[in-house]
This record gives sequence, structure tokens and C-alpha cells, in this order.
Amino acid sequence: MTKFLILRFSSIGDIVLTTPVIRCLKKQYPEAEVHFATKKSYKTILENNPYVDKLFLLENGLNPLISELKQENYDYIIDLHNNLRTRIIKFRLGKKSFSFDKLNLRKWLYVKFKKNLMPNVHIVDRYMKTVEDLGILNDNEGLDYFIPERDEMPADWLPESHRNGYTVYAIGGQHETKKLPLEKMLELCRNIKHPIVLVGGKEDFEQGEKLMAALAGISPAAAIINTCGKCNLNQSASLLRNAELVYTHDTGMMHVAAALKKKVVSIWGNTVPEFGMYPYQTNFVVVENKNLHCRPCSKIGFDKCPAGHFKCMKEINLNISQEK
Repeated sequence: MTKFLILRFSSIGDIVLTTPVIRCLKKQYPEAEVHFATKKSYKTILENNPYVDKLFLLENGLNPLISELKQENYDYIIDLHNNLRTRIIKFRLGKKSFSFDKLNLRKWLYVKFKKNLMPNVHIVDRYMKTVEDLGILNDNEGLDYFIPERDEMPADWLPESHRNGYTVYAIGGQHETKKLPLEKMLELCRNIKHPIVLVGGKEDFEQGEKLMAALAGISPAAAIINTCGKCNLNQSASLLRNAELVYTHDTGMMHVAAALKKKVVSIWGNTVPEFGMYPYQTNFVVVENKNLHCRPCSKIGFDKCPAGHFKCMKEINLNISQEK
């Protein structure tokens, strides 16, 4: 029996973007075992995936994880992270491996000199290229996200105002330069003509409360609830699945929404869709300020704008069509 090990340690969006590789491997090698190694904090994303036969979690350092992996005697390692940690794993296991090309030089040229040499190819298709020598083909079924029954949000959990339809706004982001500032969040919410559900982590709760306080009594955006920090990732995904439309920054929830085949309005700050991480195989609209010579200023993000003006978000046009 053939055994595959897939490596991708972070983060939410990046792991969701690997799911077509997992599914295609399992379906096209049905007798094989597909194992996945990631950080313990991202266990939720994969533990309910029926195409993952065994999940290994990085928790107490690399050596204990490698000891566990050595016992499996893999045939192939598929490295979709390709960093120092995964290179050590590949060296220590000594098995045939296929590694994702991160195109770091091209990204650096784009960020540093604004010279775009990135291929017009989504990162999912680049992930799939990593396994093409195994004869694996993209089935074009998009991304996967599996929500366990225990985390399905019941219809009566939402207030009456939201039971006939609502819009989700995922207000979070790993870096501040990927998120709208509060005043622009307020502008966006005022433009949304439907009840709103705010989703995000515990770190987003305070921002959500500020939005609710500022919008209190303003119709139609008065119908707004803050679920940030009140729901786990699967529960937030359940709220996304039942939404009419999802607004999101360039962050993990954008890819969760794409996996659930939602219409997505993706809002971009210091990063750009040309890096290949826009919503995959779902209906989406990109909102960005293209009138700046300083974008992209990073392939990931910063805690604050390196130029000090944050025009990519502060001057972004949020007059977005409300069509569903």
C-alpha cells in the first residue's frame, strides 16, 4: 500500500488551499493512505476531512514529530510549505519528495521593484503542479471545508432580524495592513443593505463591539451582531455557509468562504491578488486601491503601514454592488 505524507504547517487559508491536493491524491490513489502534518493549532481544519487518513500535529518540537513520522515508512513526501522545518523533515525521513515552488524571488521582485513576474496561475494550481509527476490531475471541484454536525449553528441561534437572510463580514486578518481601519469598516457596514453577522477571533471582539456601538440605531445596518470570539472556526464556517454574501479581507476566512462556494467580496490592502491567492473557483469580486505605486509592500503584511499613510485601505472605494 502506498503512503503519502503532506506537509503544510500554517496557516488557516494556506491549509484550506491544499485541500484539492489531498482530495485528488485520495481519489486517484484510492488504495493509498494520505497523511498530513500540520501545527496543532490548525487541527480543526483537517480533523473532519474524510480524505485524510491520519493527522500528525506539531506541538512539542520537531524531533518528537519526526520520530512519529519515521514509524510510518512513507513512499512519498509532498511538501507544500517548503521552508527550513519541512526541509529538515524531508532530510531526516530520507524518502522521495515533491516540493512546492514558492516563487520567492519573483515575489521579492514584485514587492521590492514592483516588477510583476508572477505567473497568472492560482496557487492551488501551483500546488497541484507539485504532484503532477505522480499522475495526479486537478478534478476542478474546488476547495474543501468539512463542518462536523456538532458545530452546525442552529437557525434559532441568530436573532429574528437575521433569519430571513444575512451578510457575513469577516473583520479579522493576521496583519493590520490587511484589514480595513475602523472608520472604513463603518463605511462598509453602512453600505451593506442587509443584516450583518461579524465573524472573527477573540482578538477581533473589541473591534466588533466598536462597530456595533457606532452603528447602533442606524438603519438598515442596525441589524448587526458580533460573533467574534464567541464561535470556534467550524461554527464561524457554519455561519458563512448560511450567508447570502461574504465580505472578507485577504485572510483565511476568504478561503473558507470559497470552499463553501459562497459569493465573496474580497478586500485587499497591502497585498495583491496577483500573488495567486484570490478566492478559488467561486463567484467573487476584488476590491482594491490600484492607484498606488507602493502596492504590494509585502507578500504577507505588517503591523502598520511602512509608508505611514495606509492609503491602500484608507482611500479604497467601498461603493460595492449589493447584488447577490
